[in-house]
Amino acid sequence: MSIETLKAALPDYAKDIKLNLGSLANETLLTPQQLAGTFVASALASRNAAVTAAIMAEFGTKLSAEALNAAKAAAAVMAMNNVYYRFVHLVGGEYATMPARLRMNVIGRPGVEKADFELWSLAVSAVNGCGMCMESHEKAVHEAGLTREQVQASVRIAAVVHAVAAVLDGEAALAA
Repeated sequence: MSIETLKAALPDYAKDIKLNLGSLANETLLTPQQLAGTFVASALASRNAAVTAAIMAEFGTKLSAEALNAAKAAAAVMAMNNVYYRFVHLVGGEYATMPARLRMNVIGRPGVEKADFELWSLAVSAVNGCGMCMESHEKAVHEAGLTREQVQASVRIAAVVHAVAAVLDGEAALAA
């Protein structure tokens, strides 16, 4: 599986998604590690086996073992944090002052540049729709020196990877 396989699996009505996937695979605003890690973390957040397999085949090999582990860790910890902090944000009240009491040590020691891990966490948070996490990680990447254009590129990747998964899931449901 590869990006080309994913593009070929998309129906004609998803032509824009197909074109965006192809162009974002060659995005130059991000470093190669940032690009590959954003694709991997976003694919894992998409929860679609075909998307994850194709993205891992295409981009997993472009990451060091440490960076691949960190991209996976960003998807994992954000799967937990996005639910918790979305609850805190939406419900409000005293929950915001209470300690989370959830282990998230990987955020402090991700094994790669902190800015890259934060960028991947931001992309996953966009997929999962946690406003509080998006705000926090967007602030962190700016403080680390990343530009608005780099943030936008990462979120565009997350949006397109998510759209590919949604289309493929929809097509599978229609075929069942």
